Amino acid sequence: MALPTGITGLTRRPRRGRPFAVLPAVVLLGTAFFTTAALAGCADPGATAAGTSTGGAETTAARNGVVYNTSPDQQRIRTEEDAALAAKVPELIGRDGKLTVATTAGSIPLSFHATDDKTPIGSELDIAQLVADKLGLELDVQVTSWENWPLKTQSGDFEAVFSNVGVNRDRVKLFDFASYRAAFMGFEARKSATYDIKGADDISGLKVSVGSGTNQEKILLAWNKELEAKGKAPATLQYYSSDADTILALSSGRTDLNIAPYPSTVYRENTRDDLKVVGKVNAGWPSETLVAATSLRGNGLSPVITEALNSAIDDGSYAKVLERWGLSEEALPEAKTITQETFGAAK
Repeated sequence: MALPTGITGLTRRPRRGRPFAVLPAVVLLGTAFFTTAALAGCADPGATAAGTSTGGAETTAARNGVVYNTSPDQQRIRTEEDAALAAKVPELIGRDGKLTVATTAGSIPLSFHATDDKTPIGSELDIAQLVADKLGLELDVQVTSWENWPLKTQSGDFEAVFSNVGVNRDRVKLFDFASYRAAFMGFEARKSATYDIKGADDISGLKVSVGSGTNQEKILLAWNKELEAKGKAPATLQYYSSDADTILALSSGRTDLNIAPYPSTVYRENTRDDLKVVGKVNAGWPSETLVAATSLRGNGLSPVITEALNSAIDDGSYAKVLERWGLSEEALPEAKTITQETFGAAK
């Protein structure tokens, strides 16, 4: 894959410190957009999270036993500073006392807007908070559009990205990673559906919604090639501008399936009466991958984040965060630093 236009220099420029508004993702077919989005995309683009209550109840009791807090008052799980780790933070990053973290706020329960429609919340930011606490830094969350985080991380506006980013061969050319969660995609359908999605044959002839330039789109395109090679009808891929539009299309029958981050599909299965999970696939198919905190290649931050994550794993705060959001089955026993040099071995 060619590298995106504009992602070349690795010199850090001074952070401008201004907030970023969420921009709705649009379906563009230009090569530059597709390449940039492919670097960025692990989850479906979208500025809002389907199933989020706005202006109504601020907690949702799900069938899986989780009570989701969607209010701006998160009362996050916190942990203590580790002075030894704080001393390892690269000087250029730690000198302002902040850890500036990007997120896209587009996928409940991972990263989404609270009921005030402006406060970013979710499991990704709770994990980022643990890292900031361990490093003795204030967490500074910046919401950005999905396709922009690679460029903004390159320019120095963001020091780390916590937004369900999966590690892949293209991204390790530009970024370093600290893994913190398993990476799966879920297929969801209407409650009445009888699909059991395990591979290419199971999507033949179906209408499947997917985010443009994402890992899940790459999976579907590969599966369609398999189908065509067998002489079978490929799936019809459908694209929507937001997660809310995607789920509306699914629930109304305009699409047969949606493929999205597995935690989001599980959330909807447990908080809605009309949808269910009908399949699960590793986000790195046909290989495996992990979700990881993402930082600029070679700037020294990822190894420190890895140590902070492992400290949070050891003290139990990491497990509490995942339990809080119903994500315990995606927990990792150990965080690892993944770079271009170690990518092949980090499975």
